[in-house]
Amino acid sequence: MSGDFPVALILILGAVLIPVLPGLLRKAWMLALPVIAFGYLLAIPHGLHGQVELLGQTLTLMRVDKLSFLFGTIFLLAALLSVIYALHVDDTMQHVAGLVYAGAAIGAVFAGDLMTLFIYWELTAVSSVLLVWARRGEHSAATGMRYVIVQLMSGMFLLAGALLHWRATGSLEFGHIGLSNTAGLLILIGFGIKSAFPFLHNWLMDAYPEATPTGTVFLSAFTTKLGIYALARGFAGTEELVWIGTLMAAFPIFYAVIENDLRRVLAYSMNNQLGFMVVGIGIGTELALNGAVAHAFADIIFKGLLFMSMGAVLFRTGTIKGSELGGLYKSMPWTTGFCIVGAASISAFPLFSGFVTKSMIMSAAAMEGMTLQWLVLLFASAGVFHHAGIKIPYFAFFAHDSGIRCQEAPRNMLVAMGIAAALCIGIGIFPGALYALLPYTVNYEPYTASHVVAQTQLLFYSALAFAVLMRTGIYPPELKSVNLDSDWLYRKAGWGFVVTFRLALTETRAGLGGIIEGRRLAIADFLLRQRRPEGMLMRSWPTGSMALWVMVMLLAYLVLYYVG
Repeated sequence: MSGDFPVALILILGAVLIPVLPGLLRKAWMLALPVIAFGYLLAIPHGLHGQVELLGQTLTLMRVDKLSFLFGTIFLLAALLSVIYALHVDDTMQHVAGLVYAGAAIGAVFAGDLMTLFIYWELTAVSSVLLVWARRGEHSAATGMRYVIVQLMSGMFLLAGALLHWRATGSLEFGHIGLSNTAGLLILIGFGIKSAFPFLHNWLMDAYPEATPTGTVFLSAFTTKLGIYALARGFAGTEELVWIGTLMAAFPIFYAVIENDLRRVLAYSMNNQLGFMVVGIGIGTELALNGAVAHAFADIIFKGLLFMSMGAVLFRTGTIKGSELGGLYKSMPWTTGFCIVGAASISAFPLFSGFVTKSMIMSAAAMEGMTLQWLVLLFASAGVFHHAGIKIPYFAFFAHDSGIRCQEAPRNMLVAMGIAAALCIGIGIFPGALYALLPYTVNYEPYTASHVVAQTQLLFYSALAFAVLMRTGIYPPELKSVNLDSDWLYRKAGWGFVVTFRLALTETRAGLGGIIEGRRLAIADFLLRQRRPEGMLMRSWPTGSMALWVMVMLLAYLVLYYVG
């Protein structure tokens, strides 16, 4: 099979048919699309496919290699799990948006040039925002608008960098870019927004908790991991990423510990896990890059599982606040069990997926002599066990009994969570299947005695610290509150600028209005004084002069009307 037809279009074009299909056929069609796409992908040989000429440049619609195949595989698997999880939803817009979004992310993964990447990059922004707006909540409209502005801005940085790169090199090929010039810096910023770099990360915590329960599962799989893929493709070995990733892994812990909204806790946790991946990409060795993309693969599954469990809680109880939950293990035992599997995976318990992927990055950092970064990552590993491994299942399903009694999650949700949980355990027990998909040959054994003992000790002491902090009342309680992140600074400053600008504009408009009105009265008075005797016509004025004044006044009024 030639592969000239992009695999992404199977999902994108297939989603167009969803609104016209009846109930059961529509569900079957949605389930079939990722399966058909994956079967088609398996038949495509590695290499460049679907090349077209445009403006003297060769655009490559399908580049299949080990890196793109791995991300394409996990994206299609995530699309299938997300569809299963959302089968109970009777909202055609969400189904269409979710599959178009997944297709656009897959198209970006297989893009062989920066222009094709940009087109799919922007399509992910436009389609994914519908999953935020679909909630139709009090804040979802404004949150979605902020989200799409940031995502489109990411695309603008990418486009500007791509054009400069084209001008400098004469090529639009999407390969290693680096930071040797302005083009590379602009493209890195575009990728960094998608990857939630520090100070560029706030859209993640803002938008994901505001999406629908099923929409958040879609969102958790694609946007940030597309950014990680792009970094691995274009900036492997860029040393600055090591420090950026280290900061990303550390700072979200402090916010996640005090956050009351459990889906927002998971958003901070996602930022933390992205930091590990960015560190691996920055190190740039084969082991580090294998670890980064392997951890991205595992993270899509276990983070999706955690978002699924919290989405089920929100669906059944109507709240996701830790201060309002507790005791749900009595009503939702299956969801509780699946959540614990996800928590164990993200915490890197032995025999779970995070253990066999995150440790590759830690080992790569140690091998390169990055002691400080290794220590920060070790601290971040302990922290993620606190806020995601313990806090999420404890406050949602145990802790105090909230008195909420509800039904278990719908069957399709349980099926999706069950598959994800099985994959978390399967990857942890049999990591060789995942290692075989990685870009480089794997010479790494995760289950050494020293590694198992060290990780078990880390988890034990982290759990002990949590228990002591809870018993002594030092651990921050779950309170109904709003936590301020770094976006508060520029959002506050931006709002102050808007208010000041509008006041200045209003005063200017009032002043200009007074000047124009005074000029109009002066002209009228002058014309009256220049009138001829009664019975005769007024004195004529040069047509060009009058036309000029009319144009000036009309232009002033138009400017003031539209600006004000």
